[in-house]
Amino acid sequence: MLKIVKAHQYMTADLVCFTPEMELAKAIDLLLQHRISGAPVIDERKQLVGILSEGDCLKGALTGSYFEEAAVIVSDVMTRSVDTVDVEADIVSVAERFVHTGRRRFPVVDDGRLVGQISRRDILRAVKHFNDHGAPGA
Repeated sequence: MLKIVKAHQYMTADLVCFTPEMELAKAIDLLLQHRISGAPVIDERKQLVGILSEGDCLKGALTGSYFEEAAVIVSDVMTRSVDTVDVEADIVSVAERFVHTGRRRFPVVDDGRLVGQISRRDILRAVKHFNDHGAPGA
């Protein structure tokens, strides 16, 4: 019965996002300010084009200092291959993906456009809500 619960019902929609042209130093500042370990990278149409993680930032910082480059940008170091979840994916299939991939969060997309992010904690909230109250709207 939990399969009727969809990703969009428990995802976070208000995300910190980066653009490919953003300077890496600014992106690092935002990660630190918001106390997050990574964020989606989107283009002007809100299409997901990558993910920038703390690891990507470290690589960029090392590369920039090694080659004495002044302005490394997000697109220079971001991860371009991103596992995503469709906005209509059911919670059970998303939970299975978390278990099999070991990931902690997935961007949620609707026809390639970023609409949110879902985490393991969001799945646990959905399970708790379902156990306490039944299906949403039930």
